[in-house]
Amino acid sequence: MTLSYPQLPFLFEDDALVALVKPPGLPTANAEPGQESIYTLLKRRWPPGAFIGVVSRLDAPVSGVVVLAKTSAAAASLAAQFRERSVEKTYLAVVEGRFPAPLDAWVDWHDLVSRQPGQPRSTLHRQPAAAAEPTRAVDEASSDEATPKPAHVRARVMRRAGEVSLVQLRPSTGRRHQLRVQLAARGCPIVGDRLYGARLPFPAGIALHATALAIEHPTTGAHMRLEADPPREWTERFPALVPRTPDPR
Repeated sequence: MTLSYPQLPFLFEDDALVALVKPPGLPTANAEPGQESIYTLLKRRWPPGAFIGVVSRLDAPVSGVVVLAKTSAAAASLAAQFRERSVEKTYLAVVEGRFPAPLDAWVDWHDLVSRQPGQPRSTLHRQPAAAAEPTRAVDEASSDEATPKPAHVRARVMRRAGEVSLVQLRPSTGRRHQLRVQLAARGCPIVGDRLYGARLPFPAGIALHATALAIEHPTTGAHMRLEADPPREWTERFPALVPRTPDPR
């Protein structure tokens, strides 16, 4: 089933969950007073008292696939999948600088990420090689963001064009600003991400897009892969990196 609300392209909806494409600039939830978010838009469009479970988030300037639960049972199931790292997440980013690996070569980055209360930026801490595979018990030992927690991602550069590159990212963890700080720490901040040192502007948030999310349906157990192409602005700004999708007609 494919539905559509203004500003909210829906990918799938049933009695248990809804999947949609978040536009850049729109928070997932917990927006400032008077500001819209995915949560407030759904709250206004659905019946009074309808359950809306925010089980995953994208930063406000990031676009792409998000999933929300429509029942408490579905929320618990989806939250467990994220916590247990069985969800497969795929992102695309356009970055500045020279990506530290050859074209199409996958690299694994095992870091620690923390965030001090009241600070807008997260901080990356490099892990010793011997600690590259932390246990999940250590991973979730504290809910305090100020405590450095493991952050893992597989990454590869797909295309290069002048001073920018298209990078694919597959994180297994979901720390606050994880991909933004991991890329910036390696000398290739995401285009438009002034917070982490980017020089080049970007017209639509930052050039980071959640292209795919693979989950198990919380009721049926069916494997679901939800996908969305990057926004039109990517093709317009970086035609050599992100070719225009052919018209299916």
